[in-house]
Order: sequence, then C-alpha cells, then structure tokens
Amino acid sequence: MGQILHGSAKTTEAVRRAIQNSQESLNILAGKYGINPKTVHKWKRRDSVSDSPMGPKKSLSTVLSLEEEAICIALRKHTLLPLDDCLYALQATIPHLTRSSLHRCFQRHNINRLPAVEGDKPPKKKFKTYPIGYFHIDIAEVRTEEGKLYLFVAIDRTSKFVYVELLEKYGKMEAAQFLRNLIKAVPYKIHTILTDNGIQFTNRKVDQYAWMHIFDRVCHEHNIEHRLTKVNHPWTNGQVERMNRTLKEATVKRYYYDNHSQLKQHLYDFVNAYNFAKRLKALRSLTPYEFICQQWTKNPEPFIIDPIHHTMGLNI
Repeated sequence: MGQILHGSAKTTEAVRRAIQNSQESLNILAGKYGINPKTVHKWKRRDSVSDSPMGPKKSLSTVLSLEEEAICIALRKHTLLPLDDCLYALQATIPHLTRSSLHRCFQRHNINRLPAVEGDKPPKKKFKTYPIGYFHIDIAEVRTEEGKLYLFVAIDRTSKFVYVELLEKYGKMEAAQFLRNLIKAVPYKIHTILTDNGIQFTNRKVDQYAWMHIFDRVCHEHNIEHRLTKVNHPWTNGQVERMNRTLKEATVKRYYYDNHSQLKQHLYDFVNAYNFAKRLKALRSLTPYEFICQQWTKNPEPFIIDPIHHTMGLNI
C-alpha cells in the first residue's frame, strides 16, 4: 500500500532503495530521478529508506529564559487575559518580549486558546431531522502516480451511510450512473438528493431551453426530489464536504499510491470500516449499518429489502 511521506518529499521508498543499490554516479542518478545530487548522496549514506525525524527533540524558546517563560505562563493561567493584554502587562518586566514569541510560548504549553465562556456565542442550530433516504452528493479530485481520479461521494444525512466511486471522468453521464448505482446499493428508498449547481447535476441558468438534465431524469424516474445548494454557498452541503475531507485525510493526504488500484482498494477498505465498524456520536454510538438495521426494526416501510440479510457493497 502507500507510504507515509512528509510534505516536501521528492523521492519514494522504492526510489531511495534503488539509489542505495545502484553503482551509478551521483549525477547520473540525479538526472535519472530528477532530484539534486545532494539528495542522492544523502540516501547513499543512509542505511534505511524511511524519513528521519528532524528538528529539536524538545522545543525551547530562543528569546525567553526559563524564568521569563514561567512568568508568562503563570500570568496567563491566573488571569486568563487575552494575548495582547498579557503582552502589555509583561513588557514592563520583560522589555525584549514580542507578541510572536509570547504566542509561541503559549502554544508550547497548550494555553494559546482561552477556555470558552458560556453565553458569549449563540447556541448552535441543529440540522432539521429527516427520515433516512436524504443523501448529500459531491465530487472531489484525488491523485496517484498514474494521474488524477474523481471521487464521487454520497452520504445519508440521517444514517451517515457513505457510498463512493472513483472514476476517470466526472461528466453528467457519470453523475447519473453514480446515482443509479447508489439507488441499488442502499436497502431503502431515497427521497431527496442535495447537490451543488455543477453542470454534472443540473443545467446552467443560461440554458433556458435545454432538455431536462440526465441527473434530474434519473431522480424523476425514482420519485426523488433533487435539491440544489445556494450558488457560492458550499457549506450548505457541509456534510458531504466534511466527508470529502475525511476520505482525503485517510488516503491521498497521508499515503503515496503507485497506481489507481492501490487507492481504490484502500478507499474501499476505509469506507467499509466506516459504514460497518465506526461508532458515531451523532448516532448515539451506533455504526451506520447498525443504525439502518435499527430503523428497519422500528419502521420497515421505507425499506426495499431487509438490511440485516443484505451486505451493502460499494461499487468502486
């Protein structure tokens, strides 16, 4: 599978291993892999192919002494003053203290954020409750060594069940087929779909005389209400936007993939684990699959088949 690499890595473990085993000169290897000869020399000298930890083992201030740092911490903890007020109060005692050095000091000791005070923020509004079958759909771009792929993601607002597909194109025909596959994958009826205003999901406003969009036709065939978010308001579709980020953080932002099949297999495993094993606070410590089974026992009317005897697969 993929390897964990730091953000500025120019080589993979396979390239590093090839450099260590090669008898060619530094310049030839540098030209071959498109890297600096110093990088080749560095990996030639190392015994392993993994990244070494860099930086100080224990972060210390280069501006403040231990006694001055203790004063800053004590003032912050006892007064709970904002950063600027702490700075003004301490500069008389520590003239060389700057705002950035004080902020870094607070960060090192995890006191850079003041505890929340009740009543200073308006209460958070809860999502309107819907029966299962309300899906948010979105598209994201991901990359492997072979090139880019398009990640189609759907998540049920109520059950949190996730369905994904990795495709090489992201046109309206692919979006319509993704919806058909989603309808087959879930064991209950889908009553509402929420998407953005992309051309994969709806006609442009300038296309006044265009035929019904293929995505809308699929919705109409299955008695599904298709809702659109406000233009330039991506947070309206926030549930699927957050799931996009979760999927990327678990795959392409953390690992390197040689080919598309590696990414597809890892994504398939992650989504299966999410749907069938991850307990969610929003579902009162149930997994999405357990929540769906619970809804089946309470009200089987919206269900097409019994989910207890049906393994919900992913077509990726």
